[in-house]
Amino acid sequence: MRRRDFIRAVGVSTVWPFIAHAQKTRKVAKIGVLWHAGSAQQEKVYLDVLTKTFSDLGYVEGKDAVFLHRYPANQLDRYRELAMDLIDNKVDVIIAMTQTGVIALKQATSTTPIVFVTVVDPVGAGLVESLAHPGGNLTGLSVTAGDIAGKRLGLFKEAVPTLSRVALLFQPHDPLSVAGKMAYLNAAKPLGVALHPVEVSTADAIEPAFSAIARDGFDGAVVTGAMMTDECERLGASALAHMMPTIGGIAEAVPSGLLMSYGPDYLDYVRKSAVYADKILKGAKPADLPIEQPTRLKFVINLRAARALGLTIPLTLLVAADEVIE
Repeated sequence: MRRRDFIRAVGVSTVWPFIAHAQKTRKVAKIGVLWHAGSAQQEKVYLDVLTKTFSDLGYVEGKDAVFLHRYPANQLDRYRELAMDLIDNKVDVIIAMTQTGVIALKQATSTTPIVFVTVVDPVGAGLVESLAHPGGNLTGLSVTAGDIAGKRLGLFKEAVPTLSRVALLFQPHDPLSVAGKMAYLNAAKPLGVALHPVEVSTADAIEPAFSAIARDGFDGAVVTGAMMTDECERLGASALAHMMPTIGGIAEAVPSGLLMSYGPDYLDYVRKSAVYADKILKGAKPADLPIEQPTRLKFVINLRAARALGLTIPLTLLVAADEVIE
């Protein structure tokens, strides 16, 4: 054997065991996800997007990553319990879909990286130091409530010209819902809309709430918070059953029977949360990853619901909509 070939052979035989060993011992990422609904089926539209995004990023479940999905059914005690469960499982990063989940996780750990998806004013909430430099172990995406609430009510009034008395269905234990309530109350008066807050604490309270506001002669309803996705079927069915035009901020809830929605593109938020998690798994620190705010808002109109309600949507709104459900 020539000397050059001998050296090459020795080099390969020496290095290969180390390469093989590295491949065998490559760390499998443990990714926790703290949702808000009670099951994978309720979260399906978002779960599918999250799964595909991680797949597109090169993660193969069972090979490169193990996902620990936890479903608190929007119950405070379950949020706390499942937050501790994820920490006890020593996950490498956690994606938290709601502000309630983020608060539970922040109380449970100051070291495990956390990516949040829907938090209103994370600085004001005391979760991070600043949007540009979060500090600590949290980063993610922030939603705004004030300007969006005013725009949403304005669009609603264009679609329902007789709109003057509006019921605001909110969840008292959901920070996003409470922030939305305050933003709507501030935005309603300049638009000449009388807004009446109605607490809806559980899914079973949805139907009685719509029955009451229909009986009391309200012209429309605004729905806020996580219940828009968790219980969108009940919301839509109740709204149509009581002939109540209803608007929300989550596009994915509209096909169930809401008249329209205007708000952040939450599917895009879910995609971006996976990108944040990927950066962290590759060595980035949450403290150094700036928090992103919405740059694109999505407007969806449900013409099927409009016809059922006897409404004619102005052409100007139809042209402005990102999606029209026919």
